[in-house]
Amino acid sequence: MHPRIFAIITAALLGALGLGAVAVTQWTPPAAEVAATAAPASPAQSGPAAPAPSPSPTGDPAVWTRSTLRNKLMAEMTATDPGVALADLDAITKAKPYTVRFCHPIAHELGHAAVQRYHQDFQKVISFPHETCAAGYLHGAVEEMLAASKDPQADILTLCAPQNTGPCIHGIGHGIMFVTKQDIPAARDLCDKFPTTARKITCSEGVFMQLFAPDEEDEKAKANLPADRLAAEPLYPCPEQPPLFQSACYFYAPTYYLSSHDWANHPEAFAGALKWCEKAESTGGGPDCSRGAGSRIMKYNLDRPDWAARQCATAEDGWQRKACAEGLVSYWTVNYTDAGAAARLCTQITDKEIAGYCRAAGGLSASLD
Repeated sequence: MHPRIFAIITAALLGALGLGAVAVTQWTPPAAEVAATAAPASPAQSGPAAPAPSPSPTGDPAVWTRSTLRNKLMAEMTATDPGVALADLDAITKAKPYTVRFCHPIAHELGHAAVQRYHQDFQKVISFPHETCAAGYLHGAVEEMLAASKDPQADILTLCAPQNTGPCIHGIGHGIMFVTKQDIPAARDLCDKFPTTARKITCSEGVFMQLFAPDEEDEKAKANLPADRLAAEPLYPCPEQPPLFQSACYFYAPTYYLSSHDWANHPEAFAGALKWCEKAESTGGGPDCSRGAGSRIMKYNLDRPDWAARQCATAEDGWQRKACAEGLVSYWTVNYTDAGAAARLCTQITDKEIAGYCRAAGGLSASLD
């Protein structure tokens, strides 16, 4: 197994990288879930939502669905500009943490629409602050630029220049999957054109995220993976990937597991994903898979972090509990980028072992209470 280059580079880029896709679907948190996740201690849940910067004419709903939030923001962007819509999206996700489950693909859509609005003037498109929802707007803009490109093989190397930031290269990975029509070997070949290992790995993150999560909440848009190959190898196609690309594949694989096991209505699927990741240990992918499961557990349960941490505690082995906790911290700090975010998470975790792993992953003192 190749040394854990992916884990090292991801640690450096983690605050900037994110996850998402593009289609539109209806998604409403089940009533039981909304009630279960409405922890009284959280100001964002115990009181009314903070007023959005640009409320819709009819007012905001009590509970956002994927489509109602998407429609509001697209209308705002049409009436004003992407900056207004993205600022409103950021405010809503902070006030209503459950919307993080579907904010990234909405941001993707805003990016697609912005490229069309500004006639493929990429610098104009990305001139608006676009960090919200793990840079989903930037990812969508890159996808749209590559989809319209006459020479995508050349453009993948120039589109993000000269900064070549992690989120932009990650977006290239998403776009490559559009260009290659989800042909993984062809996508790898394009990522391999980047001159550095770090950029190749970051590109591969976008590739495998797009493979496993073309739309995380849309039942009709699950990853198009061959049933016969999955029956023979549940972690397909990760074990067969070259070492440089294997870690990213394992990290994003739990997204497909969770969507296939209807996590929204079956919360036991989160512990099930960790159990499933044990299958990856024999090929060296267990830690990456478990970190990916922890990241998804946090993303889908951002409004109940202690409950999310208790899912990590269900893992039988300490190495897996540790990896899962690292995933929790990774997604939490992608969403909350302030300096005290990791400490704020760790103090909410009541399981002492998981809290300890949280502190270690966040670079915090072991004596933090």
